[in-house]
Amino acid sequence: DIDLGRLVASALTSDIDVPKHDSADEIADAVPVTYVPARNTVFLSYALGWAEELECSDIFIGVNAIDYSGYPDCRPEFLAAFETLANLATKRSAVDGRRFTIHAPLIELTKADIIAQGLSLGVDYRLTTSCYDPPAAGLACGHCDACLLRRRGFAENQLTDPIPYVDN
Repeated sequence: DIDLGRLVASALTSDIDVPKHDSADEIADAVPVTYVPARNTVFLSYALGWAEELECSDIFIGVNAIDYSGYPDCRPEFLAAFETLANLATKRSAVDGRRFTIHAPLIELTKADIIAQGLSLGVDYRLTTSCYDPPAAGLACGHCDACLLRRRGFAENQLTDPIPYVDN
């Protein structure tokens, strides 16, 4: 177990308030306090170790760089750099010559596109959540960046998000 909250301060790992807004248009351009330093680096590092052990060449991550909160580790440049690292830092690549590829199939999709694609694949969105600050079991706050972006994605598909929010 790795408890990132013991290592880094973030509104998602520490006692820092999660920012709330009335609309997605209010989301700041700066990296928000919900950013968890090196989180995707940690996730990808685990995936890389496991992929090498399983003799897999392809690693997938669900980051998005279009409708997101501005996290630096959700950008294509980060993923390209990690792929370079993966191919320098592993026996599988450095010694055996077998390359790793990092795939981010959602990286250039809007939330509306992601929701539409999920629906076409049969995703039951009632079983998912995006909320950064759920106030009670089974509810989403409706006002954090993740909730606002998710709601806007459903609205752009002329749909109502099927999960329960505090305000509905």
